[in-house]
Amino acid sequence: MKKYLSFIFFIALTQNAFAQNPAIPHLIKTEATTQLIVKGKPFIILGGELHNSSTSGADYMRPLWKKIAAKNVNTVIAAAYWELVEPAEGKFDFTLIDSMVIGARKEKLHLVILWFGSWKNGYSMYAPSWVKNNPKKYPRAKDAKGKTLQHLSALSEVTAEADAGAFKAMMQHIRSIDEKEQTVIMMQVQNEVGLFNTPRDYNDAANKAYRASLPKDLADYISSHKGKLQPELDSVLKLRGYKLNGTWEDVFGKSFFDDRHWKALSYLTEELFTVYNYAKYIGKIAAAGKEAYPIPMYVNAWIKQPGAGGAWPGKYPSGGPIPHTLDIWRAAAPAIDLIVPDIYVPDARYTIAQYHRPGNAFFIPEIRPGVRSANEAFWAFGEHDIFGYAPFGIDDVDAGEDPITQTYRTLDQVKELIVQHQGKGTMAGILVDTVQRTQQLTLGGYVIKAELGRQENFSNILGRPAPKPPVIAGGILINTAPNEFYVIGKDYLLTFIPEKITDKSLLLDIEYIEEGKFVNGKWQVIRRLNGDEGTGGGDYGFGYAPQQPAATLRFQRQPDGAYSILKYKLYSYK
Repeated sequence: MKKYLSFIFFIALTQNAFAQNPAIPHLIKTEATTQLIVKGKPFIILGGELHNSSTSGADYMRPLWKKIAAKNVNTVIAAAYWELVEPAEGKFDFTLIDSMVIGARKEKLHLVILWFGSWKNGYSMYAPSWVKNNPKKYPRAKDAKGKTLQHLSALSEVTAEADAGAFKAMMQHIRSIDEKEQTVIMMQVQNEVGLFNTPRDYNDAANKAYRASLPKDLADYISSHKGKLQPELDSVLKLRGYKLNGTWEDVFGKSFFDDRHWKALSYLTEELFTVYNYAKYIGKIAAAGKEAYPIPMYVNAWIKQPGAGGAWPGKYPSGGPIPHTLDIWRAAAPAIDLIVPDIYVPDARYTIAQYHRPGNAFFIPEIRPGVRSANEAFWAFGEHDIFGYAPFGIDDVDAGEDPITQTYRTLDQVKELIVQHQGKGTMAGILVDTVQRTQQLTLGGYVIKAELGRQENFSNILGRPAPKPPVIAGGILINTAPNEFYVIGKDYLLTFIPEKITDKSLLLDIEYIEEGKFVNGKWQVIRRLNGDEGTGGGDYGFGYAPQQPAATLRFQRQPDGAYSILKYKLYSYK
């Protein structure tokens, strides 16, 4: 312990000796996207989230930092706990914060810290004992029958002030030990907030607020953004003539309940009321933290999803940052920089598209681990301009057993290329599987068709066992110049057809295919693919000549099953 404290004290002293430090981590908006800036440069988070309790013990974590770094991870998403940061009221202990910073920094990793304060997954399990055992001072929410819930009430100013005080103290400490090094690059404020089994709080304070007039800050925001709100919210207000005077039900109407259609906005008025109060509470905490150290701060959501387990507020936590509530968060919590999803559904595409909304800086801080998410990562970076990605439970398995290891090895090479093309319409994501075997897109003047699992295979000729057919393939296409693309991935076939065919006699073929890698941002060719390892516009004796001007690309299997990075250029002739 003394060694840790001495090390931290030394860092604080040396940091104070620097008159000028680089700009702290921040978000910057480009023309069509938002990027995270760390030490003056755009930063791509190749992350992983730890299990909830991993960082509660420094000795437990000590051997895990190297294990995690071996997966080509550059950022660890890890929890800090109100109950351990402030075990007695006004008495702070940052020992575990220090151990996290030291452990990550030793392996050249960055940190995103999750503040498990008043709520984690809706419940108030990480609040200190002095909060838990004083419900009179720190009140709980209640359901419609008056039953007291485990959740701290979001309408308590006293609880919000206590939480904000602890968070601000922690942010002051993080700044004092880390502003120069910038190990900590972003903060999550609370975790998957909201109420279970009830669409809103029914304690006395909540009932009074629900029957009162719509809060002025929200009414002013809606009025100034009329016609520009989230479509779900705007359609309800438009139907009611944008009436902003009166109670929540006067403005948004009486709620309905639909248990047949999971996309229906059941209990909408109660949900918006609950969201407003959570956003106001969390916004206060974020603002206090930013007074101490204004690095980016976000909130995450337990998502709305099909099935009775998550189709309406109360089944998913009511009050959380669901996409159709984005405007409420903007109005009530301006200190929050972005809202993001935690994703555990079988197919992430719909959820990711829902959160990729105008003005919402976007990354994926938590997603179910495995082969599918390792492929979805390519698609999300290429298609939705995310600036980060993180499977959950990164501390579980060794690097060789985790599919994300190879994904991140490849993404680490192309991260500068991704940054250069974000928001410019020159990049696309590929994701095909056994359910959706093909995908069509337009890029660089070509209509491009992706198909799952077709690649050259000479196993039968060479007397080798045929490889198992793939069940999913993810990739990225980047158009870097006329007729020139970088193609990243494996296990899918691409067919390129000119978007506009003005001359039917025109033929299309491949000028060259280079297989290579990026070293310090510079392209290095490993081999030029041609002959049996190259494909083009003709049939080359294989019997599948195209019926129109077209060129194809098939990946060659790598000995270790790794992803490929190809530079691919087309040309036309008569």
